[in-house]
Amino acid sequence: MPKEVFTRHKQPWNAEEAGKLRLLAGKGQGLKQIAKALNRSEESTKKFAKQQKIAIAKKR
Repeated sequence: MPKEVFTRHKQPWNAEEAGKLRLLAGKGQGLKQIAKALNRSEESTKKFAKQQKIAIAKKR
């Protein structure tokens, strides 16, 4: 199975993406859904959320 390709790979985060991350996290979305919505890797999304002190719900 080929690895997913992210169009935003290694691109800096912008204010619009940060806002969308906050909105989705606030709605209780999980990391996987947020990363997919932003077209970012889960690792990048998690790292950025931590830097911005945005809590992402843990999905089980």
